[in-house]
Amino acid sequence: MSYETGNMYPEYPERPGPPGDRPRPGVNAGRLWAGGAATALVAAFIGVVGVLVARGVLDIPVWLPAGQDRVADGTALGVAVFGAIAAITATALLHLLMLTTPSPRQFFAWIVALATIVGVVWPFTTGVSLESQVAQAIIAGLTGLAIGTLLTSVASSSVRA
Repeated sequence: MSYETGNMYPEYPERPGPPGDRPRPGVNAGRLWAGGAATALVAAFIGVVGVLVARGVLDIPVWLPAGQDRVADGTALGVAVFGAIAAITATALLHLLMLTTPSPRQFFAWIVALATIVGVVWPFTTGVSLESQVAQAIIAGLTGLAIGTLLTSVASSSVRA
């Protein structure tokens, strides 16, 4: 029996105690937030590229009042800013979940998936043309997909023992 641990077989580690006694993995906050900032940049660019493709290439008036025809304007910037804010908010949520909940990545995946579904369905509740609704839904869906997949990956690499 090992004197230091009280373990009769020192080559085999002792079984952990009850779940409450196990140390919880920590979060490398710097790594998580750096990944969140990079995700915000990606989400912003998805919005900009989506608006440019929809308006400039496909001639679909996404997020424009009826009868107006512009490729880039403040609305395109607004879409980019909204995507970045969504990514930063998702990073904060992920950080909170990693500190407080069991299976934080599963809860995060569900929350992001449901928020993305709201973003995809929302354009269809407006009175704009069907092609504009579809384009807006695609942009929202791609933004949500990027945020969810990138931050889930960042969460995996931000866990420390």
